[in-house]
Amino acid sequence: MFKLIKKNLILSLVTASLILFLASLVPYLRPAVINTLKSPLTLLAFIGREANALIFYHHNFIQNERLKNEIGLLQQKLNTSNEINLENTRLKSLLSLKKESPYKVIAAKVIARGPDNWSSVIIINKGRYNGIKSGCVVISYSGLLGRVIESAERVSEVMLINDPNLSVSALDQRSRQEGLVSGTLGNSLIMKYLPKDADINVNDNIITSGLTPAYPKGLMIGTVVDIGEEFSGLSKYAIIRPAANPSNVEEVLIIIP
Repeated sequence: MFKLIKKNLILSLVTASLILFLASLVPYLRPAVINTLKSPLTLLAFIGREANALIFYHHNFIQNERLKNEIGLLQQKLNTSNEINLENTRLKSLLSLKKESPYKVIAAKVIARGPDNWSSVIIINKGRYNGIKSGCVVISYSGLLGRVIESAERVSEVMLINDPNLSVSALDQRSRQEGLVSGTLGNSLIMKYLPKDADINVNDNIITSGLTPAYPKGLMIGTVVDIGEEFSGLSKYAIIRPAANPSNVEEVLIIIP
């Protein structure tokens, strides 16, 4: 019995000593153990992320496509709403001009542009049925826009003011200097046949003089942006920025004689 107790005591002391010895080694072994396990744990984490990505790829792809479609639909609705607001603003201005105009006018929408003269001819959705005929003057809320050159039953063709074939007698609203305004096929007009000593300045407003048949006096044509001298030196000309931009017109008014 005594021998058994002694043996157990010795075993306990050895076990305790071994535990103390191992405990004393922990601070030294910890970095090595951590470094040994770090790479496998990192690899396992990477494999876990990739497996998760593969598992949910299809779900995420479908969700992403759905969100893209929703964003596209919302953007389209926003664009449509903005377009309606812009059209309402233009139509309000046009309606106001129609009410205040001393002339009989008919409102029309631009539905196309001339295939041969894209920049200087438009097609409107009103014609002879509405009382429109060739020669009628066309305006916008900004000013003179052109004249009708051909009229069908329900549509009409309008030559814009920037066409070189369209000319109208005009005058400087400030000095009353007269001249002839023609188109240039660009974004500007030219006022010709001005005397060398003509009283005309940059920023002067140019209006119709009423001397060209069918064009009422006082319609706004544009503003002088530059003045030049003809090659002969005997006369000069003025470059006019049109009040009504021919390149982005969408609604018009037609003056009915």
